[in-house]
Amino acid sequence: MNNLSILTLFCAIVLFFSCQDPNPNLDKKGQDEFKALEVQRAIGEDEQNFQDIIYVPIYSDLYGDQQNQKILLAATLSIRNTSYTDSIFVSKIDYFNTGGKLVRSYLENMISLPPMATINYVIEKDDDTGGHGANFIVELSSKNKNVRPLIQAIMVSHTGNKGFSFSTDGYSIKNKK
Repeated sequence: MNNLSILTLFCAIVLFFSCQDPNPNLDKKGQDEFKALEVQRAIGEDEQNFQDIIYVPIYSDLYGDQQNQKILLAATLSIRNTSYTDSIFVSKIDYFNTGGKLVRSYLENMISLPPMATINYVIEKDDDTGGHGANFIVELSSKNKNVRPLIQAIMVSHTGNKGFSFSTDGYSIKNKK
């Protein structure tokens, strides 16, 4: 092989790997963030003194103007444990579309979020399965009944010279205890 052939092959390989979208939900080791936090044991009732269900509105698209009527947005669901001492257990993260139909469930097993830790999940900009009225339902619990996690969604996008960025807060829809 001559130098030109080697250079061409090298450029083709670099181009191939640079065109692939990296999964934004993988940690630095290439593992799914949720899988790395899965609970490996049964969680007893005594460890679930606080239980809540949180509704988080998501905007997958917005009306822009007559030329750009539908502007797609990337959304990040952020679940933050605000406790210095107690873990929270997340048992459900479900994504629903505008019509109220389940689009996907993100958890197979319960995860444990350590004190002061945060987990994020990204809905890609091109993923329009949720629509303009999408939402997440997050179920969580903790041993400490005074734990109050912060759950938000952050939406971002740009089109031409217009940029959009805003957040929504999660709301408790059924405090179980």
